[in-house]
Amino acid sequence: MADSSAQPLNGDPAARVLVAGASGYTGALAAEIVWHHPRLQLVAATSRSDAGRTLGELYPRYRAQIELTELDLDQLDGIDAAIVAYPHGAAAPTDAALRAAGIRVVDLSADFRLRDAETYERWYGEHGAPELFGSGVYGLSELYRDELRGAELVATPGCYPTASVLGLAPLAEKGLLAEVSISAMQGTSGYGRKNDDLVHFSSMTENAFPYKTEGHRHRPEIEQELAALGSPAPVAFVPHLVPLDQGELATCFAKLTEPVDRVALQAMYRERFAGEPFVKVLDRPPNLRALRDTNECHLHVTVEEHGAVIAFAAIDNIWKGAAGQGVQNLNLMLGLDETAGLL
Repeated sequence: MADSSAQPLNGDPAARVLVAGASGYTGALAAEIVWHHPRLQLVAATSRSDAGRTLGELYPRYRAQIELTELDLDQLDGIDAAIVAYPHGAAAPTDAALRAAGIRVVDLSADFRLRDAETYERWYGEHGAPELFGSGVYGLSELYRDELRGAELVATPGCYPTASVLGLAPLAEKGLLAEVSISAMQGTSGYGRKNDDLVHFSSMTENAFPYKTEGHRHRPEIEQELAALGSPAPVAFVPHLVPLDQGELATCFAKLTEPVDRVALQAMYRERFAGEPFVKVLDRPPNLRALRDTNECHLHVTVEEHGAVIAFAAIDNIWKGAAGQGVQNLNLMLGLDETAGLL
């Protein structure tokens, strides 16, 4: 249990928070963000494999003074909200148990992102809580802010869809997308802690490679959200792993249903994201170092000489692509300023 007096709370907490799966990269970061949040009290952080260790032992750069414990779903008294950082399949049953106890849930897995059950089964297999399927609000606040306020179950988007959909949203909302190709690159934290052997230094140094080239699970999520915005365009998506710890850059190539010149296009993007606290529209392509350890998305859009639109979207994959966005969603669910604990 946490020593609440060590947390920098500003008055009484708005919610007492559990982070389940706090030994993985995204769960650990979620716990760290909640620990330093002025209105959220971190009362438990769980891990089966690392129970008994403190978060600081596991991740020395984190300062949350909390010991990891095993999750006991029969002992949920005193929990108002939970961030669940489990893999797909394992998250849904836990989410269901938490919701049955009246706890608001932010899910960082893929279990509630897709709206079509057959599509989910094709890409992920049997769903772990079919009675809840379709009940989660898609947690991309720049698109679904009103729905997130007061929500009880939120599906935080995947990292690649977060960057890709934000990069293409202004075009999709106007029905301008005819065809989309996305080349995305990501740091090794996106592979997850359990896959450390796959991204060993000797494999990754001075190296980069594409993976899941015939079909990545995030592609149907991207197509789903572009269609929901008004552009049911086919998407070709290829991810690449690069020798970075954190960071993600999606380069989106779009054929449009009608031509748009560069000046009008850039004005469209600036107008669409004006006032968004975590989205910055830049005059030049973004770089990943500029937004590491932030909840920001940096965008740039242009038109190349043959008329194709190119949109660049950069995020930190474990912040805006996972844990930071999860806390942003939780802020909205609880009626807090969505930037609380993140700026």
